[in-house]
Amino acid sequence: MDKKDIYEHLAKIYLDASSKKKKRNRAYPKLLNNLFIVSIFVVIGLTTTLFSSFPKKGNLDSETALILQNDPSKLNFNFDPAKKETYTINLNRLNLSRVKELAFSVRNMAPADKVTLRVEFTNGFKENSEVYLRGIPSKWQEFRIALAQFKNITDWSEMASLCFCVEEWNTSGKKGVVYIDNVRLLK
Repeated sequence: MDKKDIYEHLAKIYLDASSKKKKRNRAYPKLLNNLFIVSIFVVIGLTTTLFSSFPKKGNLDSETALILQNDPSKLNFNFDPAKKETYTINLNRLNLSRVKELAFSVRNMAPADKVTLRVEFTNGFKENSEVYLRGIPSKWQEFRIALAQFKNITDWSEMASLCFCVEEWNTSGKKGVVYIDNVRLLK
């Protein structure tokens, strides 16, 4: 073989190889374009699904809440020496003027006893107002109280405390336990 034959042989190998690469490159862009288009549709579908699960403005399915206490608190009452038992949450001059409701869950551990729970707000100006919840159940039940029901509070801008109270004259038994859980303020 002389040089010319070698060059022709190498050129033939090189040109055949490069023409095969060109053929492959022509086939892959269609596949890449198809994959790109499919991935765009997948991203659009996922985005639509994700954003459709968010509540729309003006149609709020979820609640905006300030959680004051999310662990169960035990209000253990024994009316031998005492006349009432309280559980108080310090609000530290919290502004509640935009809040609409107080929500919490409550449970009476003695189903035979009838227990009435007093819920009381006090503001920084020493105004206080209470609402009574009669017949606290032996299973967890959520209560929602509109702040408008606390009629003696005129200024909600500097609230001092929220108090839950069991009083001797509002129970049928002398001893018992009431649990309070998931205390929150709803807008």
